[in-house]
Parts: sequence; structure tokens; C-alpha cells
Amino acid sequence: MRGCAGVLGLVLLTVCSTAQAASAQRPARSPVTYVFVHGAWGGSWDWRKVDSMLTRRGHRVYRPQLTGLGERVHLASPDIGLATHITDVVNTILWEDLHDVILVGHSYGGMVITGVADRIPERIRRLVYLDAFLPESGESALDLADSVGATFLRSNIRDGFIIPSWVTDDHGVPRDVPQALRTFTDTLRLLNPASRGIPATYILTVEPGKTPDPFQRFADRAAARGWKVYQLEADHVPERSAPAALVALLERVR
Repeated sequence: MRGCAGVLGLVLLTVCSTAQAASAQRPARSPVTYVFVHGAWGGSWDWRKVDSMLTRRGHRVYRPQLTGLGERVHLASPDIGLATHITDVVNTILWEDLHDVILVGHSYGGMVITGVADRIPERIRRLVYLDAFLPESGESALDLADSVGATFLRSNIRDGFIIPSWVTDDHGVPRDVPQALRTFTDTLRLLNPASRGIPATYILTVEPGKTPDPFQRFADRAAARGWKVYQLEADHVPERSAPAALVALLERVR
């Protein structure tokens, strides 16, 4: 996709790579606190490049590691559920005494940040869903994956874990690792009406030539709530593949 559009709250960001890199190096207008929640099978290591760019610009960045994944893979267990991952992030915010947080969730991380906002809405300045699940109360990640045709998840369930074909032991670390099935099947229950008042933004990544986009449904759900929705030309993991462009966009939506 090329050009820019601003129709019905949908903004298409197109910035040349040189401008993106330059923007990522310039001092920030005012420092903010970011907390990044990684996606399924990944880890806090996914966000190192983005962390470095934002830190150089004067921001504070936290990258909580979800239990059983990344450097906490030694704690992996089929008993780990969605509530464990929500508590991982809640405790980071509380124990680091963070306030006015911009909470960013990627992919599966959208489930987690929604639960975090329900638990501690007073600590959150803005929610940012990055090509992420955007759940309603009573939904699970597996429900949402099924709704967009991601049936490959069910075909990769083994011994209480979801293990996609690319998750293998023959890669060096850091690498994606198996994730407990319960984190996908646990139902999210939202009980705090205050969380609905938190400003929120959705970033849909659009990969040229790839249609239909499996996360378009959630961008549409965000737009229906009156949120601003941005498009970023990138694959599903821009924190790995397009960090400068992502940093430039994050600074626009804060």
C-alpha cells in the first residue's frame, strides 16, 4: 500500500526508511514510560531494538517477561494460564511503581494488556494494540484465533502446549518456545468498568500482497469503539523487522 489516508479514523503511515531512522535518533519531545508485552512463543528479547531506540530518546522502557517463555522458559508448565501472564505485567508495574504507563501489547499480548487494564486502570495512560487480539469479556485467545481462521493452533497442540512448526530446538537462543495451551483457552473476565475509559489505539500491520489480513477484524472492532486505527507497512512482528518505523509511530500515538 502506498500514500496516506485519513478516513474514518484509519491512518496509513508511510515514512521512508531514512526518515524513520533519523526520527528514532532525535531527542524525544517529552519522556514517557512504555511497558511492552510480547506475543505468543516470543519473549521480552523481541523488544530490545525498540527499547534501545526509545531509551536513547529519553523514554523509560520496561519489557516484562511472561512466565514460561523467553528467559523464563525454565518455568514452562501446562498449568500456566492467562491469569499468570496478566499478573506478570501487573506486578512489574506495581513493583517498579510505574504510573502514567503506555501499555503496548503485540498479538497474543493484546489478551494480556486487556486483563492488566482491568486490574490496574489507574496506572495506565494509554493502551496500544499492535496487530493484536482485542478481546471482549468472556472470550479466549483460542476463540479469537478460530474466528480469523487460525485453525493451525489446534493442529499444533501437544502435551498441554501449542507448538507451531517453526518452534524447534535447533535454533540458537533467543528463540520462540512452546507456550502453554491454557494461556489460549482461559477465558478473559473483565470486571472493572474504569478500564473502558482508558484511551486506546490500534496499529494494524499490513504486509504487501498478503490478504486477507487476519487481524483486520480487531482493527475494525477498535474503530467501532471510536479508537484511532493506524496501519504500518510491515509483517506481523515489526518489533523485529521494522523497529525504526514502529518507534516513529509509537511517538505519534502516545
